Order: sequence, then structure tokens, then C-alpha cells
Amino acid sequence: MLLIDAANVVGSRPDGWWRDRAGAARTLVARIRSATEAGALTPPVVVVLEGAARRGAGEGVAGGVTVVHAAGEGDDTLVVVATDANEPVVLVSADRALGDRCRAVGGDVVGPRWLLDRLGSCAQTPPDARL
Repeated sequence: MLLIDAANVVGSRPDGWWRDRAGAARTLVARIRSATEAGALTPPVVVVLEGAARRGAGEGVAGGVTVVHAAGEGDDTLVVVATDANEPVVLVSADRALGDRCRAVGGDVVGPRWLLDRLGSCAQTPPDARL
């Protein structure tokens, strides 16, 4: 399972995402879905959204990607998903403490650049959206 800390991935690029957190989440999820449908990412893919970013994409499965809304802290939700997974987990996040928590339940960790490199040209960002 590819488990994505959306807040950390979006926050890894200083491109104005803070002005529209929901829009940044919507764009990221669209790019992830596009890359998954193109075969650049292998399902299962789970994206965790927290706070205002939850307004950017509804919960559920679409395009091979599951969106989960964190009720509280996104990190806690990410750890619960990793703990409950029935397959190996690779967390996408640069958060060291979260990475340690994920490794403690048997997961691996890669940084946001790993994901962004795979999104590449598989999913073009609309000109009016920011990631």
C-alpha cells in the first residue's frame, strides 16, 4: 500500500498552497489518481487529508485511490491506516516522527520528492491550480 501524507507532500513545495488548502488537496488527489490510472503508481493507494484540505476531495475510492479524512491529527490517522493494512506499507512523508511511528509498525518511508517524481507528466496540473 502506498500511504500518502497529503499535508506533508503539499507542504513540501512553497508555491502558495496555504492560500487554498482545499484546492491544493484537490489538485494533488487528481494528480495521484491520474498517475495511478496511467500505471505510474500501483494500487492500493491511500491519501489522508486533514483540516481544511478535507474540503478538496471527498472520502472514498475513485481512480484506484482511496481518500481518507482524518477526524483529528492526520499523523494519527496515517499510523492507524498503516497498522491496519493487510499488505506492506510505504508511507510518503518527510515527517521524521511520523516516519518512525510508521516504521515501528513495519512500514517503509519515502520522501515527497519520490512521489512528485512519479507524478511527473502522468498528471498535468491545471493552470489555475497549485500543488
